[in-house]
Amino acid sequence: MKRSDLPTPALVIEADAFERNLRSMAAQFPGGALRPHVKAHKCTSLAAKQVEVGHRSFTCATPHEVVGMAEAGIGDDLLLANESIDPIRLARMAAVQHLTMVTIAVDSPATVDAAARAGLRHVIVDVNVGLPRCGALPEDAGRIADLARAAGMEVRGVMGYEGHLMMVDDRGEQAQRVADAMGRLIAAHELVGGDIVSAGGTGTAHLHHVVSPGSGPGVTEVQAGSYALMDSHYARLVESFEQAAFVLGTVISVGNTNGGYAVADVGLKAVGMDHGNPTLATGHGSGGTVWFLSDEHITFRPDQPVVVGDRVHVVPAHIDPTMAMHAVAWLVDGDEVVDRWPIDLRGW
Repeated sequence: MKRSDLPTPALVIEADAFERNLRSMAAQFPGGALRPHVKAHKCTSLAAKQVEVGHRSFTCATPHEVVGMAEAGIGDDLLLANESIDPIRLARMAAVQHLTMVTIAVDSPATVDAAARAGLRHVIVDVNVGLPRCGALPEDAGRIADLARAAGMEVRGVMGYEGHLMMVDDRGEQAQRVADAMGRLIAAHELVGGDIVSAGGTGTAHLHHVVSPGSGPGVTEVQAGSYALMDSHYARLVESFEQAAFVLGTVISVGNTNGGYAVADVGLKAVGMDHGNPTLATGHGSGGTVWFLSDEHITFRPDQPVVVGDRVHVVPAHIDPTMAMHAVAWLVDGDEVVDRWPIDLRGW
């Protein structure tokens, strides 16, 4: 099959750019220094490629990701970096502990109790380092760890996500605020114990200098995910990685013969919009200025005249929700489609 044969909208991954991204990150954070985040792609075929470059521990956002990765035999160490009190989903994760190590984040007595009741054996204390989301206060982290140990579970360490700092424009300000956040995390680790201090993401990975577990205070692993595929939001500040994922669309209407505007079949149901409008890739056919998206359409002013049937490559502003909108990704090399990867970890 050719790229030009794909029915649209189609999620395509440029094989060469994708592989360069994996190799670049593996060079910066080899082996266990990186715990790739599955939420960014929700695809066991892609995760298997991350194993090939040396990463065998993974971060997950949903119980379904944990179970799917375990059942696929991908990864020796799976961390649910999210709280859950759902007894059915917790039990499903407990049921795959014979396949791989499963660890779940806890930040309260309720989450500790739910994990223990389900029979989960390993937890990590989630610490609020400034993002107003989940996480215990640093000064409460030791108490949460004590509750988990009293319930018979192993406490592996701490995690904290500085997601609110991923896109700080001023590099000096970002570095200082990340250092402050990690100071809170390391202080919590002193109360909690364990080998793991897990943090970071694609936007702050360059600020982390990973230390070996037990060698002294510091982050022991980075939880980056978007680096593998990238999006226009991260591309503004992160220069180490290339755009590898696009949503291929077909021009289905042209507003007038003078190229005033055109419409392609990539709408709100095909691309994540929480970080704003997508852009159009200029290296693949016509670029242009995106005006707006509706359910099934993207309306744009093309840089050069287009006709019905032309193809456009849409660059998502946020890759994570975009991946979750598609059933499959097509791996392409030039115009050749070289593989079909199911997005098999969608849902909860």
